[in-house]
Amino acid sequence: MRSLDDILEEYEFLEADDRYRLLIELGRDLEPMPAALKTDATLVRGCSAQVWVYPTGDEDKLHFLADSNAAITKGIVALVISAVQDRPADEVAAMDVAGALAPFDLSNQLSSNRTQGVPNMIALVRDHAARIAAG
Repeated sequence: MRSLDDILEEYEFLEADDRYRLLIELGRDLEPMPAALKTDATLVRGCSAQVWVYPTGDEDKLHFLADSNAAITKGIVALVISAVQDRPADEVAAMDVAGALAPFDLSNQLSSNRTQGVPNMIALVRDHAARIAAG
């Protein structure tokens, strides 16, 4: 998975249509999430599309599997995951993920329907990290 900084570097040079294509590409590049993990328990609430996030890993290296049934939304999920993927749990729990995503200006680049679930995705990831970090 590409780093958020690498993605941002490319994103900043693109026009709106190409930014959509980049998000779709990021979604396609997500590690496959087995269908068996796409359950009500892993479903992110408040998203216009269906989004699933499944945490794995341990205190030293959190890892997330994620998927969505909508291409653009899946790309947004990929951005969120790339901000936190394979980092220590305590770091993710304390991280300002929304701040890390702010340079992408998603709320002005995409419709509100596409971005409304982003805070819920971030909360799920950070809450999981906080539980793991606390032991």
